[in-house]
Amino acid sequence: MNWEGVMPAITTKFTDDDKLDLDLFNKNINAQLDAGVSAIVLGGSLGEASTLTNDEKNILTKNTIQVTNGKTPVVVNIAEQSTKEAIKSAVSAEENGASGLMVLPPMRYKSCDVETVTYFKEIAKNTSLPIMIYNNPVDYKIEVTLDMFDQLIQFENIQAVKESTRDVTNVTRIKNRFGDRLKIMTGVDTVALESLIMGAVGWIAGLVCAFPNETVAIYKLQKNGKIDEAISIYRWFLPLLELDINSKLVQNIKLAETYTGLGSENVRAPRLPLSGQERKSVISIIEAALESRPDLSKYNY
Repeated sequence: MNWEGVMPAITTKFTDDDKLDLDLFNKNINAQLDAGVSAIVLGGSLGEASTLTNDEKNILTKNTIQVTNGKTPVVVNIAEQSTKEAIKSAVSAEENGASGLMVLPPMRYKSCDVETVTYFKEIAKNTSLPIMIYNNPVDYKIEVTLDMFDQLIQFENIQAVKESTRDVTNVTRIKNRFGDRLKIMTGVDTVALESLIMGAVGWIAGLVCAFPNETVAIYKLQKNGKIDEAISIYRWFLPLLELDINSKLVQNIKLAETYTGLGSENVRAPRLPLSGQERKSVISIIEAALESRPDLSKYNY
């Protein structure tokens, strides 16, 4: 598992009668592969993880491994309420052939620092898969501090952090403290380029689900030192990227996917598709972006 590059936090596709739509899901996966992503992240927040059954998670994992066919790693998200269930999910992911895990702190219960560290350690003890810790105190109310990471990196398979504090300076703090021992993956679309420039080596992306080529272009341009070119695409992208930092990010991004032919608006209840003025506002952002979509053939990346 190489923790770098663009890794889409892929949306889960549903049919009109609320079953997994693997045909449409696979169409999106193939578009990601064609764009040159570095891995596929399954069952994250954007993938409506909390609404998926264990059977559905297993189906998605096995299906994605089959479709990717060794072209890129498959990372499975672990977001559970108990340590026991988290370990069980990690073991299942490994048995199903996943290449890595993205692990959130305990769900619902706001664990203290000691409990959070112990939770991550117990998962690490029970799998040989490489682990990326998801640090998102804004949405999940638990921050994994540098001192906590100091304890966690005692485990060789804890290798990366999905940095989603929304504080770009935290990238420098992590680099100063841990050097290259802890790979930094930026996890917030609206500060992605800034984070990459400051030392993040990868991007767990959301709008990539609808715009894979543009996302990969930004990553590759900045990696090759072509910052001005990366910025020019990023400035165009920003109104779309802001759809990711919203409580209805799933609905927003799925609506964008319909415009680029890579998805549908179907979500799983209690979520409902956007409607009324809210939907019109998002459509106006998407349509404006499509009208001024950059010609990527002009960029050498």
